[in-house]
Amino acid sequence: MLMKTPNLSLTEQLSQRLAQRIRDRLLPAGARLPSVRDTAQSQGVNPSTVVAAYDQLLAWGLVEARPRRGFFVREINKNSASSLDGYALNATEYGKPVGAASVLGGEPPIASPVNATALIRGMFHQVSDKPQPGMGVFPPDWLTSSFMTAAVRKVVSPAALQHASLSYGEPKGDSGLRQALSTRLRTLDIDVQPSHIITTVGATHALDVVSRTLLKPGDAVMVEEPGWAVEFARLDALGVRILPVPRGPQGPDLEVMARYCEASPTGAPPRLLVSVSVLHNPTGQCLSPGHAHRVLQLAHQHGFYVVEDDTYSHIAPLHATRMCALDGLRQTIYVSGFAKILAPNWRIGFLAAPPELTERMLDTKLLGTLTTPSLLEKALALCMEQGQLRRHAERIRTRLDAARSRSVKLALGAGCVFVAEPAGLFGWVDTGVDTEALALRMLDEGYLLAPGALFHAARAPSTLMRINFATTQDATFWACFQRVRDGLR
Repeated sequence: MLMKTPNLSLTEQLSQRLAQRIRDRLLPAGARLPSVRDTAQSQGVNPSTVVAAYDQLLAWGLVEARPRRGFFVREINKNSASSLDGYALNATEYGKPVGAASVLGGEPPIASPVNATALIRGMFHQVSDKPQPGMGVFPPDWLTSSFMTAAVRKVVSPAALQHASLSYGEPKGDSGLRQALSTRLRTLDIDVQPSHIITTVGATHALDVVSRTLLKPGDAVMVEEPGWAVEFARLDALGVRILPVPRGPQGPDLEVMARYCEASPTGAPPRLLVSVSVLHNPTGQCLSPGHAHRVLQLAHQHGFYVVEDDTYSHIAPLHATRMCALDGLRQTIYVSGFAKILAPNWRIGFLAAPPELTERMLDTKLLGTLTTPSLLEKALALCMEQGQLRRHAERIRTRLDAARSRSVKLALGAGCVFVAEPAGLFGWVDTGVDTEALALRMLDEGYLLAPGALFHAARAPSTLMRINFATTQDATFWACFQRVRDGLR
């Protein structure tokens, strides 16, 4: 709720609060502001105060008014960015002033595209010191350990530091780490030689190396939907055509995939399928063996590669089905990393590719980053070889199981419905209300949500949201959630 102060009017407080959220990308380009009536109710002010605040945002060039639809955040460009810093530009909409009280007639302006990086910034911006239900990672205190520091000390002797600092290192990545990764993959029944493994700057970079090697603008890529918001944004930025494939409990929809392969609008079949086989984000589902076999049959029949993103491998059962294990890295490419389980800022990821693609993938890596920092790779190899990473992952799995149990009970008690069996780090729940509107209201309470629209190739209203089991064990959050949700109803 806004409160009157001697220095700032209610209108100024509201307009500056919303402007700050646009600057922080918590309100990304394309996001719809709540209606005047809803904002007035949630902030405890008169509608005229909201109209004046929205008019101020329009004057600053931060939002646009679409007749009969409402107010939408504009793409932040050089001019609007300066207005965000000073809150003082007298901007007009396409050369003609638009008032918040006059959004009832005329032609709507061209809609701004949803900014890809805005989605990413918004998902990871910390709005308060409260546990954030929309987080995509474990809380930092879950990852705290002493063995990481000890490993770094062991590999950073004066001589080693000088050698590593004055040379570029190995193009494919530290040989010791690649050997450790090869050993690790064999425990997952993926038999790959160290020479066919390439280290990257995180798993997202590995996905980017694959995409830039195998795709050109206009190519078609099948991506599971709902899916990872960053992946949709990343592929869109590369100019490829995203073909959404509904994700079910067993895996991606085979009939939809077959239709894409047999009746591509451009006449060219899809080049890739990007799949999270194990502990799918956001549903937590795992691929069934029979379904995996049929996906691979389609891949071999139509010549597309399957990119298997196994980001959550360290918290998943070893026996979970992975297509790379069934296929032997013939029509499959394996991608994973360590940001989720160990050290987000170490930025260590990797890919394992079929032999005929390895050198092409390496060329792409070299063009983008030359090599990757070897010292942290050596430290990670040490953590793996001595079993410290394995024991660390076991502790996190045990803690996550307990957190999931508590979070599920609280979510059900708050009236949510799980649309997928709870598993892994994330829960996929139905709230019964538009979660984009809910997310805007919850920002006022200091909570950042992950609304369902983020997990689809084309944003559309959704009553679903993704919750992080590690950060939703607090009854205080769920009480706040119920109050705000019931207000929307």
